Amino acid sequence: MEKRVVCQKCVYYFVTWEASRPHGCNAYGFKSPVLPSITVKNSSGEACKFFSLKNHNK
Repeated sequence: MEKRVVCQKCVYYFVTWEASRPHGCNAYGFKSPVLPSITVKNSSGEACKFFSLKNHNK
């Protein structure tokens, strides 16, 4: 069973100002109407390879 990728906890995730494409990924370089991890899974059949947990303990 694959571990679920939570984009909001990734350093590459960002929120856009575009209502039609509110989710973005700097690692893959795209904006999407759904979470980037879902787009990547649907496109490639594999889980995101670039997930990197944000460090909130600065």
